[in-house]
This record gives sequence, structure tokens and C-alpha cells, in this order.
Amino acid sequence: MEAKNILAVRNDRFGEFLLNIPAFTALRQFFPQAKLTVVVDPYVEELAHCIESIDAVMPFSNKKHSFSEVLRFSRQIKAKKFDICIVFNPSREFHIISYLAGIPVRVGYNRKWPFLLSHKTQDNKYLGLKHEIEYNLDLLRLIGINPTDKTVSIKIDRDIIKRMRGYLGANYNIVALHPFTSDPIKQWPKGNFLRLAQKLIAELKVKVVIVGGKDEAGDSCAMFSNFGDHLINMTGRTTLVELAGVLKNCLLLVSGDSGPAHLASAVGVPVIAIFRDDLPGKSAIRWAPPGKDSVVIKKYNLVDISVEEVFDKVKLILEN
Repeated sequence: MEAKNILAVRNDRFGEFLLNIPAFTALRQFFPQAKLTVVVDPYVEELAHCIESIDAVMPFSNKKHSFSEVLRFSRQIKAKKFDICIVFNPSREFHIISYLAGIPVRVGYNRKWPFLLSHKTQDNKYLGLKHEIEYNLDLLRLIGINPTDKTVSIKIDRDIIKRMRGYLGANYNIVALHPFTSDPIKQWPKGNFLRLAQKLIAELKVKVVIVGGKDEAGDSCAMFSNFGDHLINMTGRTTLVELAGVLKNCLLLVSGDSGPAHLASAVGVPVIAIFRDDLPGKSAIRWAPPGKDSVVIKKYNLVDISVEEVFDKVKLILEN
């Protein structure tokens, strides 16, 4: 199969987006002369530009659009004359868009109007039998690509890393905590993160930085007050690229199943990830941060994971 112009679609949350990097890398390696364009949610656009294998980025919001908006975007896509479109997050809208745009090879999952696709596979992700990276790579196998590199990596400008270090304090060892999750069913009790922060500061003499999105800022400010100079709260104060710069300055991140966990892995920072182990589609088998130095703590009931257990893992990583 030959291609000069390839379109990849992953316009949902940034953590899921990052786990497509091995697929983007494989497309670049298999079609070295082709131009790779990726459709992302506008929130992820700046971060997408940090991925070396991507040539161009097109923003398209992850929401329901009117038919006129769908038609307008399909015309934009058609004008670019793509040879292949791969829809990594199943989307009726993008199945329609890729079909109307006349893209000859349209790859995706067998759901949400799959009859509009030329190549499709069953969507068994809910079974959680393998990692999300592998599920993404399965789509490439439909068109004869057999990837071997599963590395998730992005490059952040050194000036951003240096600027974020200035905010955090140059003379400190820093541990990051992300106490939030988009899905309450995956939430380790927030009070445990508070006690963990207190324990890290008191016993390991590190500085703690709290990270998270704008929607979490109010809750974060209420939780993490009265720490003085020992803690800095960056929740809602950074772009995704700046957040990557913050994490790059940290010794490690403690988080639940979240976008920041995958972002930390992508910049080479160890992650201690806290998972429940009773829901296959949400398990660590599918969603564990891909970094080789990352550690997963998992139990059927999240409340059974103690602060002391997580603290001991932090201490072990910092001592090695």
C-alpha cells in the first residue's frame, strides 16, 4: 500500500491521545515520505506539536456537531486529498467525514456506523485484555503495518522546562501529586493525597507540587492550604505543555489513572499509579502509564490502598 497523505483522528482526552504516539511513529516509519496530519481536540493542539512524527495538526472539538459543521469539515478534509484515514476513537461523525471526503482507505472500529469504513475490527477494549497502545496498533495491522516500537515520548522545549523550574524553586527535590480523576469510580480518596503530601514533606523533606486541570482548581485550593513554602499548587495554572515542563522537573508523580500520569511517562518521569482492579476496561492492564520506571499499585477496592503503602513506594524510588 502506498500513501502520500495520511490522516489520523484522536480528538478525545489528552491521556488517551498520548497513547497513540507509537501508532503515529509506526505510520511515519512505514510511510517515510508521507505527510501525517492528526485531528485533535483544540485543548490538545499545542501538545500534539511536541510529537516528532506529526507533520500537521487539525483541531476539531470532541463534542456533537451540527450536520453543517460536519459537512464543512469534510470539505476541508477532502481538499487535502488524504489517501488513508485512521479513526482511533470510534466516532460516527468522523466515519461520515472520512467517507464524504472520499478518502479511499478508512480504518476504524466496527461500531458507530462502521459500514462507512473500508477496514474495521471489533472494538473489544471494554474487555481490558491488553494495553490501549496495543489496541491502537491493531488498527494499523489491518493495513499491513506490524509495529514493534511502543515508546511513548514527547519533546518539550528547554526554555519551558527552565521557566517551570523557576516557579517551583531551583533548590528543591520535588514530588508531584495529581489527586484527581475524570471518573469518580477511579478516585483514590482525596484525603489520602492530603495525608501523603504531609508525610512526604515531614519525613522525606521534599517539596510537593499539586497538578491538575482548571476544573479541579477550586477543590485543590480548598484541600491544599496552610502548607507554606513546602507545597506549591499548580492546579489549573498551566497549559498541557507547561504541565509537561512542571513534571519534567519532578523526581516522580503519584496519580490515579489520569492524563498527567501518561504525560509524566512521556517526558521520562517515573509514575506511581493507583488503580482499582475489578473493572477490566478500566484496569492497569489497559491503562497503566507506559514508562519503564513506573509502578502500579492496584487492589479491588481503592480504599484498601493505604497512604503508608504508597509512601513506601515513593521512598523506594527516591532511594534508588
